[in-house]
Amino acid sequence: MNEFQTVAKDGEIPEGQGRCFTVNGTMVGVFNENGQYFAVNDFCPHMGASLSEGHVEDGAVMCPWHAWRFRLSDGAWMDNQKSGICTATYDVRVADGDIQVCVPPPENQSDADSTASPSSSAPS
Repeated sequence: MNEFQTVAKDGEIPEGQGRCFTVNGTMVGVFNENGQYFAVNDFCPHMGASLSEGHVEDGAVMCPWHAWRFRLSDGAWMDNQKSGICTATYDVRVADGDIQVCVPPPENQSDADSTASPSSSAPS
């Protein structure tokens, strides 16, 4: 059964930034944009950089290594949406002042949801 787990207090993640947390054995980037929280798999599917260290703007996080942008709402790679490359997203809520994230245990995550493999012709 998937359950929400507390990762931080509301307000601890500054506006326009992300923080990384381990939830059910998965590294999760939690972002604050315009007072709304989003959670995605923290590893960029391109080369594995920590997305929580990236710049957040206009509903997306930019990978700090190669500037790939991922939409926070659905994890889609915004620079080539037809590619199908994305990073997994997770449900987030604020309950009693706590930011909580729901991440399925690793055995319940499909390979497509937890990682994506760009083609060899993908830009670096």
